[in-house]
Parts: sequence; C-alpha cells; structure tokens
Amino acid sequence: MRVLFKARIPTDVGNAAAREGELGEMIAKILADQKPEAAYFTDENGMRCAYLILDIGSSSEIPKISEPWLLSFNAEIELHPAMSPEDLEKAGPWIAEAVDKYG
Repeated sequence: MRVLFKARIPTDVGNAAAREGELGEMIAKILADQKPEAAYFTDENGMRCAYLILDIGSSSEIPKISEPWLLSFNAEIELHPAMSPEDLEKAGPWIAEAVDKYG
C-alpha cells in the first residue's frame, strides 16, 4: 500500500539539530532505513516539513515509519493512503458503482 507521509519538525527541535550539525545526518539516516519512493522537503507553518512517498506492506509498519521522526525530532506526523494513476484506473469500476448507487 502506497502512503503519503508528512513529518513537521518543530522549529526549536530542528534549530537545535541544525546547530549541532545533526539535522541532515539524522534525516539521511531515517531515509536510508525507510527507502522512500520519493522525498521532498519544504516549510509548513514555519516548520521544516518532509513529504515522503512510501510503499508499505501492512498497517503494522506505521510505527516503523513514524517512530524515527517522533523520537528524533518530536515531529508532528500525518499518514494518508495514496493511489498511483494505475491504482486509480483499477478503482474505476468501484467509482462507477458508487455513482450508480449513490450519485
């Protein structure tokens, strides 16, 4: 199952890690373990923010994804199921069924 994972790093925690020279190293370590399909970094509401696209086999892997960010950065996290264009195409019959039934 593909998921969109967002981690927002509180400014004080991120600044402390940056001042200690550990911010990039800690993020690189997490990414090496998680092996995201894609990773993007930006800001959100004044915080450092990471967006990752991950393919997980089971919801039991959520702690494996979340805990490194929580423990390393006290991050605020969000996790959302996501579909590729191929997944969306496969969902077409269910969408049509919902339209017929509820639309």
